[in-house]
Amino acid sequence: MHTVPEVRERAAMPYHRWSVEEYHQMARSGLLGETDRVELIEGELIDMAPIGSKHAFFVDRLAELLSSGPQAGYMVRVQNPVVLGERNEPQPDIALVRRVNYIDRHPCPADILLIVEVSDTTLEYDRDVKLALYARHDIPEVWLLNVKAGELTVFREPAEGQYRLIRKPTAAEAVSPVLVAGVAISLAQVLA
Repeated sequence: MHTVPEVRERAAMPYHRWSVEEYHQMARSGLLGETDRVELIEGELIDMAPIGSKHAFFVDRLAELLSSGPQAGYMVRVQNPVVLGERNEPQPDIALVRRVNYIDRHPCPADILLIVEVSDTTLEYDRDVKLALYARHDIPEVWLLNVKAGELTVFREPAEGQYRLIRKPTAAEAVSPVLVAGVAISLAQVLA
């Protein structure tokens, strides 16, 4: 197999890391189309996994439940980009963001109240890469739904590139985002 030598070779060779502006320029020039499923992580274009029916269902269900609160102060964004510094534009499954006009920009860390990642086939990537990215950019809270295990993990209190408070609520336990009043959901509701 050629994957291991290719990875080693690439690691030894310098390569270009793209900025968010260059990434957007690629889209404006037609190098990336609206149907290209990529996200910018640490300056690299990462292919995103196809969205399976289980993943789509749980994203829709979570968005529905998170939209049930008093939405005057926040918006629920589904699979839309957020900008984290100069070299990161991930597309979380769900982002609760402050209600402001994003017509000229994507939300940045100061706008983000909660990120939810639904992991069906991408658990390792979401947990090891994206969660660390969110912590480094001080995203106050991230929920990770492991579809295969039927578990929800809540990550809070980012510090020094990691989350200090990590908990797995029981299926019946209601969880509320720290920065969003009036919203409480349980894993049982999501899985119903």
